[in-house]
Amino acid sequence: MELYLATDHAGFDLKESLKAAAEELGVNFLDLGTHSKDSVHYPQIAENFCQSVIDSGKNLDHPCGVLICGSGIGVSIKANRFPAIRAALTWTPEVAKLAKEHNNANVLCLPARFISIEEAKACISIWLQSEFVGGRHADRVKML
Repeated sequence: MELYLATDHAGFDLKESLKAAAEELGVNFLDLGTHSKDSVHYPQIAENFCQSVIDSGKNLDHPCGVLICGSGIGVSIKANRFPAIRAALTWTPEVAKLAKEHNNANVLCLPARFISIEEAKACISIWLQSEFVGGRHADRVKML
């Protein structure tokens, strides 16, 4: 599986650790930056990420990316401004699983300052393994 991966400077170390764990996670990350710890603006990173996902023509009903910033909040706010994106801020595997099962989240947002690499890997792993359950949740997703 291929997943887009992007972060601001606060999440640089977590992004690099996730890239190193890609094989363990069974994914190939397409690194959209940032490529250093130099300060950048998270809204620009999130916008470029979302535009890349949309422009790629990927089936957005399947997991397609991980966005990281210090709290995860800023990138999730920006990402959810794009109609084809359903970004979910996650910090535990249980939340990541529900994000996919109930909200059909196609972007996972991680809080670099509040999550360990092991927790991040667990969140990504369970999110990739989970399936959207549909039913009443499909009606709710349509309302989004």
